[in-house]
Amino acid sequence: MATPAFRPSFAQAAPIKIGVLHSLSGTMAISETALRDTVLMMVEHQNSKGGLLGRRLEAVVVDPASNWPLFAEKARELLQVHKVDVTFGCWTSVSRKSVLPVFEELNGMLFYPVQYEGEEESRNIFYTGAAPNQQAIPAVEYLMGPDGGEAKRIALLGTDYVYPRTTNRILRGYLNSKGITDADIMEEYTPFGHSDWQGIVARVKRFAGEGKKTAIVSTINGDANVPFYRELGNQGIKAEDIPCVAFSVGEEELAGIDARPLVGHLAAWNYFMSVQSPANTEFKNLWQAYIKNPRRVTNDPMEATYTGFNMWAQAVAKANTTAVDAVRTAVIGEKFAAPSGYTEEMLPNHHLSKPVMIGEIQADGQFNIVYKTPAVVPAENWSQFIPENANRRRG
Repeated sequence: MATPAFRPSFAQAAPIKIGVLHSLSGTMAISETALRDTVLMMVEHQNSKGGLLGRRLEAVVVDPASNWPLFAEKARELLQVHKVDVTFGCWTSVSRKSVLPVFEELNGMLFYPVQYEGEEESRNIFYTGAAPNQQAIPAVEYLMGPDGGEAKRIALLGTDYVYPRTTNRILRGYLNSKGITDADIMEEYTPFGHSDWQGIVARVKRFAGEGKKTAIVSTINGDANVPFYRELGNQGIKAEDIPCVAFSVGEEELAGIDARPLVGHLAAWNYFMSVQSPANTEFKNLWQAYIKNPRRVTNDPMEATYTGFNMWAQAVAKANTTAVDAVRTAVIGEKFAAPSGYTEEMLPNHHLSKPVMIGEIQADGQFNIVYKTPAVVPAENWSQFIPENANRRRG
């Protein structure tokens, strides 16, 4: 007879409720569905270890459907109706900014797992993705250096919302500080879900054909990346001629397209599935055991969700309660050996210290890591390249 599976017994106490606030439909579902699955995996895994504080964890999943005002409504539902103890959610900055006042008003706790533009700090949000100094600026430094092709002109292409516009404002300030004038910076924005890239890619080719080495910096989000990369291939833009570094394209997005024409183009993240580390092996094995589909990949925001969940669980155990005020205090200074291969720490500004990595797209949709920092980089959520931040504390 087969040995029965282990099923931990829980006390009669009410379950710990975990809010999941990710788009499962609409333009951002291509990216956010995997984050829903990551939280569900962690809830199952934590329950298999006995839960927390002797209580079972229970996920409460809502679908804000890539509708930014609906994010705020669903956040309120999670906090007031379902009375969740913590929420993991959001991808775009516009969704995060939609829910921020709700979490502050109702004293909820949100773990936000995606790189963003900075310029924010909330006592109710923990930011487990990258700040600009942990992704955007190092990526442009790489493009301007010998290994990245020594770019002298930069095309900033983004989706039209706060993250790309603010990030590109920071990057323009950084580029100007390095002697690259506005005449050598192209900047264009398109709506969510944009599909007709022929004209914009043609303009990039003309911009690059004016005598200076050119690179593309992409803050394009969601399913618009699929036709964008297809058009790069259609117009024969190869990485050795006009390299493109993306901040919102990872393994999950590449799984939906033919990556062969994109070989050598870049992405900047703080984790890649191809990282060689015992912690990453454990993470990938846990994912496959849960998802049971070898075609389902891991990526940076999934790793940030996983790291944030573990830090929250450590803080709950330390505080011996799920009460937001106590956990907020307990999580500061928590450390976790992340799948990135580095030990990351939650800083007093509610951001993580993280490594920076740059990877080249491979034909199989994975990344060959061509650069990584020797140590973790503390997050600076107030950029020195925003003039209004001159007197702000950074880091």
